[in-house]
Formats: sequence, structure tokens, C-alpha cells
Amino acid sequence: MDSGRQDAQGSWPYASAVAEFIEAADLGDPRLRDYVDLRDVHLRKLLETERGIFLAEGEKVVRRALESGNRPRSFLMSKRWLEPLADLLDKADAPCFVLADDQIEALTGFHVHRGALAAFERPELPTAKDILRDAKRVVVIEDVMDHTNIGAIFRSAAALGFDAILLSPRCADPLYRRAIKVSMGSVFWIPYTRIEDWHGAPQMFHNAGFTTLALTLAEDSVPIDRVSPEGKIALLAGSEGHGLSQHWARNADHRVVIPMREEIDSLNVAAAVAVACWQLRA
Repeated sequence: MDSGRQDAQGSWPYASAVAEFIEAADLGDPRLRDYVDLRDVHLRKLLETERGIFLAEGEKVVRRALESGNRPRSFLMSKRWLEPLADLLDKADAPCFVLADDQIEALTGFHVHRGALAAFERPELPTAKDILRDAKRVVVIEDVMDHTNIGAIFRSAAALGFDAILLSPRCADPLYRRAIKVSMGSVFWIPYTRIEDWHGAPQMFHNAGFTTLALTLAEDSVPIDRVSPEGKIALLAGSEGHGLSQHWARNADHRVVIPMREEIDSLNVAAAVAVACWQLRA
């Protein structure tokens, strides 16, 4: 194994402030364990929570993670990405492992066609009260367990001017690799947290001065374009299969539905949140 920066005649004359460059032929190196078996979702959720890390994939997402102030533990990439990411690697105090594409695939368990990965320290989440104190428009998500939907919700909420996202305890991890990629890194700049006391949380929103709008197919739901709440707004949406629970729907100030053709009764949860966020945008 060779480590350290090579000179102008070597393989990577691009960055200088990275802790070290490591051309690793030994995939059993314990420093590479953060990248093992990335396709095993259950294993990764356990390992990443246990180690307090998350992974970013692709140049744009790695760049956004770094620019958002997240602290890197290490980088893993093929040689072709050293130059495009040189400006960021030059500032990052973390080792960079440089492997061939087939070695990366053997380590991670899939073809990383974007060629660049990074492991970051998982940040501490703010409290729900801290978020609600500063926010004007928030999205509240109950039991959405699909990482793709979570990533899409973050991307839409950020793009349409919402200030934060609050999640039930069972929601998928926004910092799971797939969710980060689908969100295009928006998980790094829109504040979010989990609400542990999910049953008692509706009252918390009312106490914080929020008008709550529940996306639900309840019989008394009204078209969302007929509701024009003022002040602070919380948009509530539920799981892909069962929708928002009765407890949350009953305790909302308004129960709303997105008007659509009669033969179509609902939208995918991420699409529904996007439409509702557009309707409720500031």
C-alpha cells in the first residue's frame, strides 16, 4: 500500500491539504469499512447509525455536503475524480482512498458509476421546538419509509421555499445514500428533525402558532386551492399506503385534497407534497 501525496511525476498532483492519499490494494483495510456492502439497506442503516456517519455519492452531492459544513471522515474515488474535486480535497482534512473501478465495486457491492464517495460525520439534529421557533412554513411527514420518496420530498420542499421538515420516528433516513442522491443534496441545507412524541405533536404545532393542513382523502376534505391560511403553515402528509393517520388528520386545522380527475384517487406521496408546496408557497 502506498500513501502520501505523490510528486508531479506521480498519479495525483492535484491536492495538497488532504490528510493523505492512499492507493489501497487491500480491500480489508479497516479504514475502508465505512464503504462495505452499500446495497444492504438494513445493514447500512444499522452501521451508519451506530458509527454516526452518512455517505454521499457523486461529485455534486459530495461537493454540496462539504460546502454545507459537514465534516468528512474519508473519501473513496477512482483516479479520474481527483482533478474535478481538487478544490475541495485541498481543504479537507481526511484521507482519500484511490481505487480502480473494479475494486470500488468489489468493496461496495455495486457499480459506482459516479466514481466518487465520501463518508461524513452525522450531524446532531436540532430539536423540534428550535425548528418551529424560526420557521414559517414546514412539511410534516408521517411514516414514509421509502428513501426515494423522502429524498424527493426534501428536494421539493427546499425548491419551493419551505423552511424545514419534521419526521415521525418511523420515517426513512434522509441521510441514507439513496435519499441524499434523490434530494440532490438539499438534505444538507433544509433543517429537519424527528419528533419522538409523535402522538402529542399536533398540540405542539398549535402551541407554536402554526395552521396545520392535512393532505387526506377524508370525506370532509376541501380542495387545497380553496384554503388560504395566513401566518405559519404546517403541511402534513402520510405514508405511501395508508396515508395520514386519523389522529393527525382529525387534529388538523384543515383537511385538504389535491383536485384531480375522478378516475385517479391519489398521487404518489412525494408528488402530492410537491404540488401542495407549490400551492402554499410564500
